[in-house]
Amino acid sequence: MSIEIANESGVDVDETSIVSAARYALDKMEVSPLAELSILLVTLDVMEDLHERWMDLPGPTDVMAFPMDELDSSRRPDAPDASPALLGDIVLCPAFAKDQAKTAGHGLIDELHLLTVHGCLHLLGYDHAEPAEEREMFALQKRILGEYQDAVAALEKQDAQRNTDDRVLGIAGLAAAEPPAAEPPAGETP
Repeated sequence: MSIEIANESGVDVDETSIVSAARYALDKMEVSPLAELSILLVTLDVMEDLHERWMDLPGPTDVMAFPMDELDSSRRPDAPDASPALLGDIVLCPAFAKDQAKTAGHGLIDELHLLTVHGCLHLLGYDHAEPAEEREMFALQKRILGEYQDAVAALEKQDAQRNTDDRVLGIAGLAAAEPPAAEPPAGETP
């Protein structure tokens, strides 16, 4: 799956983890691995302009999703004939999300992960305009985000254990042997 990210927000964030959250959500939704997604992080002013221009609503917002309208078959996994496609764009505003993160009692990157999953679901055709739609979308969002956080925590635990094991082996003089240096091709000198 091709996911491009551009940070034009002026806020330093872990772009790799945002891409990871998007990839996880799209994998969970069984989107084709050939699909393409673009994520753009913008300033408050840019988000305000987009929000007013496309939603006719005043002020900035946290996330907007711009699906590619002609590619409906790539959206919801229950849609017929899913195929590889350009899903669309997710636009995030870290400066706006920062206050939401504080109110929610978690860090900015956690809020950006939530908004990324939210944006992915919008690109796949989910919405929250009606109460039933909101329940479906937010339950799915909560489940995907929880599973993503659990997967990240498991990887971090595994890495910590590996580092501890390597230290213990090093202290005991049993450190893993360095792989042998590659031999230069015949006729070449190092």
